[in-house]
Parts: sequence; C-alpha cells; structure tokens
Amino acid sequence: MTNQEDKSMIADRLNRISESETIAMAKLGRALKAEGKDIISLSFGEPDFYTPDHIKIAAIAAINDNFTFYTPVAGIPDLKEAISAKFLRENGLVYNTDQIVVSTGAKNSIMNAVLSLVNPGDEVIIPRPFWVSYADMVNLAEGVNVFIDTDVESNYKITPAQLEEKITNKTKLFMFSSPNNPSGMIYTEDELKALADVFERHPHIYIISDEIYEHINFGGKHYSIANYGTLINRTVTVNGVSKAFSMTGWRIGYIGAPKAIAYACEKLQSQFTSGTNSIAQKAAIAALNSDLTPTYRMRDAFKVRRDLCYNILKEIPGLKLSLPPGAFYLFPDVSAFFGKSHNGHTIKNSQDLCMFLLNEVYVVTVAGSAFGNDNCIRMSYATSEENLMKAMERIKQALMSLK
Repeated sequence: MTNQEDKSMIADRLNRISESETIAMAKLGRALKAEGKDIISLSFGEPDFYTPDHIKIAAIAAINDNFTFYTPVAGIPDLKEAISAKFLRENGLVYNTDQIVVSTGAKNSIMNAVLSLVNPGDEVIIPRPFWVSYADMVNLAEGVNVFIDTDVESNYKITPAQLEEKITNKTKLFMFSSPNNPSGMIYTEDELKALADVFERHPHIYIISDEIYEHINFGGKHYSIANYGTLINRTVTVNGVSKAFSMTGWRIGYIGAPKAIAYACEKLQSQFTSGTNSIAQKAAIAALNSDLTPTYRMRDAFKVRRDLCYNILKEIPGLKLSLPPGAFYLFPDVSAFFGKSHNGHTIKNSQDLCMFLLNEVYVVTVAGSAFGNDNCIRMSYATSEENLMKAMERIKQALMSLK
C-alpha cells in the first residue's frame, strides 16, 4: 500500500493539525542517542525532579485502599474541594466545586475548553509566541487563529492597543499563558489589568488563561486575569500538578470556569476520556493540600540553572535574549544566524538551526516556528547543571562556527 493510499484513509480534520514539534524533536534526539551519540536534550518541558515522597505515599495508600474503580467524569469530590480551596487560597478566585473539571492533564483541559467554546469560523486571538498546541487546537475546532506578534524587545508581551486592534465581532476567545511557554515571560499585575480593561469593553469575548507554570515564578506573586473586573464570569482558568509538583506522568489538569462552560467540558469529556486516573487524583489531593516547600526548592534550582544558561548565551555575538522571570525556558532570537553556513550547509530558518545544533553538537532544541515565531528557538533548562553547562558551551561553539 502506498503512502498516498494510507493518507486517503485518514479523516480530513487531521490535515488541519500537525504533530507536536517538541515531541518530534525529542524523537530525533532519542534516535541519535540509540546510535550512541552523546545527546543532551533541551526539548521537553518536564521537570527533572522526582515527585515528592508525600505525594507518592498518598498514591500508594490509594492503591492499598483499593481506590481503583471508575471516578466521576469531572473529578472526585475531595479533589474538586482541594482545587476550589487552592483557587481561593492562592489566587483569590471563587470557583465552586460545580465549576471545576479535572482532566487527563492541562492539555486535555484546554482542548475541552476550546471545543466547548469555538464554533467553525469563530476567531481566536493568540499572542505569539504561544504554546505549541494552541493553534492546532483551534484548527481542530475549525476556528480561525488571529495572532498578535511580539518579540524579544517587548519581552514577548502584547499591549492593550495590539489587543484592541485584533478584536472583531467574530472574536470568540482569547488564549494565553502566563508564565509563558516558550518565552518564560510573566504579565505583571498592572499589565494584566490593562488587558482586562480591554476585555471589559468587549463582553462577547471569553478567555482561556493557562497558568500551569504559576509556581515557577522567580519574581514574586502570581496574578490571574480572572481577578479583574467581571472577567471571572467568562474566564477558564487552567492549571494542573505537572510542573509545580513534578508530576508530568500523573496526568492531572483542571479548570475553574463559569458553570455553563464547566458543564460543557464535563459533557465533552464524558464521551472521550471519562474520569481521569483514580490513583493520580488521590495523589493530586496530597499535592494541593500540602505546603509548597518542595516546589520552592525546585523553583530555586531552576533559577540557578536559568542564570547559568543566560550568562553563557549572552556572550554569543548576534544572539538576542531577555532574562525570563518564570517557567524553565529560554527563547533567544537567533535570526542573526540565518543566511550563515557551516560545511556547505546554510541556515535559512529556526528549524534549520535546530537541526544544525542537533547534528553538529548533539543538542536537542525546538524551532521557534512551532511556537509561532520563526526567529527564535526554545531551550528547556529542566535538566542538570552539568548537562546545561555542556549544552550551552556546545551551542556557543556551534553558533560561532557559522560564517
């Protein structure tokens, strides 16, 4: 059977989306590692710390208590209560338990919300750079992506004027993350309020606020856009346990949302995944109800790693980067290297540059084009200081070899 015949079997909707570039680059890195290459991966957004022991103990207790049956679609009651308490305690947001839906990871939570809100032809405003899946989620819902461009000089943040300019009577949704993946930028309290003022003038627009990196914040307090004005009545606040508690494989995400949206997400989820993993939900309760000392230790380690990487990269002529106040990514502008060559190979774009770094010095990064900004590449510093030191020196060596 030919590849063309294979493709003819597949539904047209799959042509509207692409494979996650972060996953694709990680695959390439693994393949080279299997060949014996000394690969250092800076591709995945995954803490390299173990899940804290008290969370694992709660999961083991759930297994021993035979808590192994189907769970309610929107989450078990005690987890929803813990999430509601977390929203109030840490964010000042009042989401009752009937406004909360627990899903199989924050990606599942966001996809539920997009499919529950976006009709074919609806416009969705997304600042660039954006997390790799946002645009494809909108494509799958047959919405229309409307992008707002930012750059390293603006610290990858939009202005109220830029937002106002993109709003039309077809705008249904605004979707963003703060702290941001891939740039690590964070909107301040005043910046969020200024954006909120725009949304107050346009009550037909809903908001998905992705706050999964909330606790990986080196600058102080986290702010949620749902805190401002009446926006809690049309904001889906997304969070989870993956980043703050190093629980990526446990697959627990959640939303706080207006009741109608929460019900729609629950209805949709009932036909896809149903309730998420019972053991992971019990573990998530332990995570949310305990103090954040292990999280803060991890955050502080990430800050040390950020500074290590930044101090080496800023020495590279032509590389432009800002110092990110959150998450665990650097998103340097590498466009000065486009048009340069090494051993007969010319760098034309961010994908070329990532492949050059992979093949030349065995460092896995992700092209900025996957995040909506082809001038940049993303580097995750969620790995050891030893690996980061080697990776940064290799990258410096490789980039300075381009002529």
